[in-house]
Parts: sequence; C-alpha cells; structure tokens
Amino acid sequence: MKAKRIVITGGPGTGKTTLVKELEDKGFPCMHEISRQVTLEAQQAGIDQLFLEDPLLFSNKLLQGRLEQFKQGDSFPEGILFYDRGLPDVTSYMDYLGTDYPEHFNETCANYKYDAVFVLPPWPDIYTQDNERYETFEEAQKIFTHLVKGYSKYNYYVHEVPTGEVENRIEYILKHLIGLH
Repeated sequence: MKAKRIVITGGPGTGKTTLVKELEDKGFPCMHEISRQVTLEAQQAGIDQLFLEDPLLFSNKLLQGRLEQFKQGDSFPEGILFYDRGLPDVTSYMDYLGTDYPEHFNETCANYKYDAVFVLPPWPDIYTQDNERYETFEEAQKIFTHLVKGYSKYNYYVHEVPTGEVENRIEYILKHLIGLH
C-alpha cells in the first residue's frame, strides 16, 4: 500500500512553508515547493521574473518538477506524504494570468491524482512581499480563488484550513485525514 498523497496549497504568503516545515518536524515526509528554486535559477540566468516574462516556460518547468515529485511518492510506504503545492497549482496560476497552455497540462493534472487537498486562505496578518513574492495581498486573494476553482476542475474536494496558530491548522488537517488511511 502506498502513502496517501496530501496537498497543502494556497496563495502566496498564507503560511504554507511554515505549516509544511512543522509537519516535517512532527515526522511526516514532505515534498517541498519548487517554484522559488525555478525562479532563482532563472534569475541566475539573467531573467528577473520568469513567471512574468515567460509564464509558459516557467509553468512547464513547475509541471515537470511536480510530476517528478508525484512519481517519487510511489516509493513512500504506507502513511501520509505531504506536498507543498500540487500539479493543479500550475494550471490554476496560468488561469489566474489568463495564459493559454497546452492540453497536456490538463491531462497531467487529471491523470495524477492526490488523495486530499487542503488550501490555506489569504491571511493579512502574516502576508509579506519579498524578492520572489511580488504579488499584492489583493492579487493573493484572486490567486486563492483560482486555486480553489482549479482543484475543483479536477474533481477534488478542497478543504479550507482556518487561519490561526500552526498547531491548530495541523490539528484541522490531521482530523480530516483520520478516515483516509
């Protein structure tokens, strides 16, 4: 029996990284977000914001990287495996931008399915912008809406994790996963 694949997603600045790190500290295996790595590699190649300058190339790199992470999940034994963002994040962000993408993006998202999805809503108390997070809080709210629609498009039920202390957020997620394994 393979591990249950659980996505933690949300717009920028919602506490995903903190939540995933805390899950990892509690002993849960986690696949980490790769978009900052893709962004930094592009910056080293002289492209300031690859996501803005060539969204299709950026998104294709993310799709391939997240697909590789998904496939790596096959080697995890029984239990729970958390992902900091999943495949449908790619198409959701493309939809947010209004950018067309090849049909294989949809096919990949439809063919590689996670067991549960938890989305973190925009939270003004913790939101900050930085070198890789250029979106305003208002844009983060729009991205959140596109993420919920995006995962729903692939027939996921999206659990919205309440804002609050990281321990309470983890408790919410684990409580909803009890019947999954």
